[in-house]
Amino acid sequence: MKPRMNIFQVAPEGTKGMIAVEAAIEKSGLEHGLAELVKLRASQINGCGYCIYMHAKDAVRHGETDMRIHLLNAWRESPLFTARERAALNWTERLTRIADAGAPDEDYELLKGHFNETEIAYLTLLIGAINVWNRVQVGLRWIHPVEGAKAA
Repeated sequence: MKPRMNIFQVAPEGTKGMIAVEAAIEKSGLEHGLAELVKLRASQINGCGYCIYMHAKDAVRHGETDMRIHLLNAWRESPLFTARERAALNWTERLTRIADAGAPDEDYELLKGHFNETEIAYLTLLIGAINVWNRVQVGLRWIHPVEGAKAA
């Protein structure tokens, strides 16, 4: 597979805007670990190898366990995730798969039980941003670095 283009070179103002959104989310007060789980889960759903690679590495670097990363795809069946994380992951799945069922009131109510209004706003922006990045990386075929053994 070969990348189709380098969007940072071709659309620098657009990518600067995305980076500014990311910086605002980072300053919002949402826990870094929670943000990485959200980014990783959306990237799993969207099949974005580049973002899965990047966010799994970042999560581990910031203290996330390998086991929680391995079980993220099955968060509903694992006791390793907190109620707050579950609410965020549920919202992540709803918004990432928004065409399937929209964003039902019961999911928003669940979210309100664990996040204040400002946190919900930034969590929603975070989910939107990672979905944009996933579409950019998948659409333009960005390839994650290969460490260790290479595929044949």
